[in-house]
Amino acid sequence: MEILIIGTKYQHQEVQQKFGSTHSYLVVPNHQDLHAILKTSPVVFDFIIEDDPYQLNHYQDNPDLIVFLNTTYTNLHQLNVKGFKNTFIGFCGLPTFLNRDIFEVSLSSESDGTVLEGICKKLQTAFQVVADRVGFVTPRVICMIINEAYFAMEEGTATKEDIDLAMKLGTNYPFGPFEWCEKIGKKNVVALLNAMYQDTNDTRYKACDRLVKESGESH
Repeated sequence: MEILIIGTKYQHQEVQQKFGSTHSYLVVPNHQDLHAILKTSPVVFDFIIEDDPYQLNHYQDNPDLIVFLNTTYTNLHQLNVKGFKNTFIGFCGLPTFLNRDIFEVSLSSESDGTVLEGICKKLQTAFQVVADRVGFVTPRVICMIINEAYFAMEEGTATKEDIDLAMKLGTNYPFGPFEWCEKIGKKNVVALLNAMYQDTNDTRYKACDRLVKESGESH
């Protein structure tokens, strides 16, 4: 099966690592000149749709397409996918969250569950449907842990190295929070915390000043 990836070479690499060498992969950096390509790619991973949701219109002439949309900072409802005949499935496109044992996804309609089950069987991946909310579940939890780790360091409770070691030994996580933050990207972590705060108005998601400063972003 040919899988089209709209994004970067790194994102192409993570998709290929996740789904293996039995499929063929095509990567393009943007939505330009998609018309011919979409006719040969039944599955699309669109990592950049949040930058310009209007680009969803490229898919409407191919209603049989199954399109995985990176909805890390938004959700399918906000993208207004209901008016399309395509099957749109939300996923988190941040580094480290795609290539995991369980593929975490969201749906705009329960009726898309059958299509999701069928395509995940072809992709040979287990999956978990979560609520169509900003941040999904795993990314939300990990970014909150990273944020709390920054607060602990800022308060002088422990060093980065001690916190990373304690988390790996105590929770069996693959990375400590600071290691994970580097892999995700500090700007991405702050952007997700900001998006969750805007979505919920819950102060638990207020990014630590030290993390914001290191990321070069703003609250």
